[in-house]
Amino acid sequence: MKTTFSIIKADVGGCPGHSTVSEKLLFVAQKKLEEAKKENMIKDFFVTHCGDDLELIMTHTKGEDSEEIHELAWNVFKDATEVAKENGFYGAGQDLLKDAFSGNIKGMGPGIAEMEFTERKSEPIVVFLMDKTEPGAFNFPVFKIFSDPFNTAGLIIDPNLHSGFVFEVWDIKEHKRVFMRTPEEMYDLLALIGAKSRFVIKRVFPKEGGKLPPDEPVAVISTEKLYQIAGEYVGKDDPVAAIRAQSGLPALGEVLEPFAFPYLVSGWMRGSHNGPIMPVGLCNAKCTRFDGPPRVVSIGFQVKDGIITGYEDLFDDPAFDLSRQKAAEIADYMRRHGPFEPHRLPLEEMEYTTLPKVMEKLKNRFEKM
Repeated sequence: MKTTFSIIKADVGGCPGHSTVSEKLLFVAQKKLEEAKKENMIKDFFVTHCGDDLELIMTHTKGEDSEEIHELAWNVFKDATEVAKENGFYGAGQDLLKDAFSGNIKGMGPGIAEMEFTERKSEPIVVFLMDKTEPGAFNFPVFKIFSDPFNTAGLIIDPNLHSGFVFEVWDIKEHKRVFMRTPEEMYDLLALIGAKSRFVIKRVFPKEGGKLPPDEPVAVISTEKLYQIAGEYVGKDDPVAAIRAQSGLPALGEVLEPFAFPYLVSGWMRGSHNGPIMPVGLCNAKCTRFDGPPRVVSIGFQVKDGIITGYEDLFDDPAFDLSRQKAAEIADYMRRHGPFEPHRLPLEEMEYTTLPKVMEKLKNRFEKM
């Protein structure tokens, strides 16, 4: 029996503002998933948050896109939304863009990252949760983890990694996908994923002939774009990812290493600014300065027969203190730009803000030169 590892998240109300998730909402989710585990709907679960996003991490044997699992998550979010409304939390139900569940949570607002796989003797899974940024924010670290030998020594010295990996890349504008192999297509891959607002890594697979089955993903990222669903600006998409580690895959330290560099991502205040991604422990997973800076948390899990046998808050570690300090310095530098690019996003990414209304108001005042 294969194990399915599902992360489903949604912003159902912040307290205060867009900063973090109230314990009241975490309690609702915890209680609901405890009931689901007792009823054998799921095998195990972990409830947490990053910024103002409620995060449901579940293990089960029902495969990806299970209607039963997706409906469970939807009901958790609906119940939490009711509590958020009762308490006047900000943006209650913000990510629930439909009125009723319709068989699959995709396209309804919440973000999803799921993968079904055959468990190894030891199955470490690293979860990353981001707030105040977009799905393309994972392009840089996932490329580094699976394709950069300066990050992942195993690509050079481990025979099981040496042949490389297969990347599934989505064009979220044209709604198409392409599979690209590294290292042989590395430059072509970078040409695409460097444009992170359009081309995003969805999954990574082992190559044929390796230690792991080539049809089972070793990494998966949520790629839902909220504005494409809602037809208007509703905030950035706050992506999540799950990455399997060790035993024929990058080691735990190689999976974490890219986040020692606080690279720039899009999102931050009102989803309209570039800023540094700051790796933090769960205790600091709240967005404050200019509704940020964008945050990422990492939780490492050990899974055995679908049961979570242990977990660790991986960025709650002084080894990442310098990265946090550098992120604070970059935040200072970017903020000094105020409303000017490159702090503010370029025009094509401001389509769902008030900028088009400004252009409409001024259109008759523009003169030919």
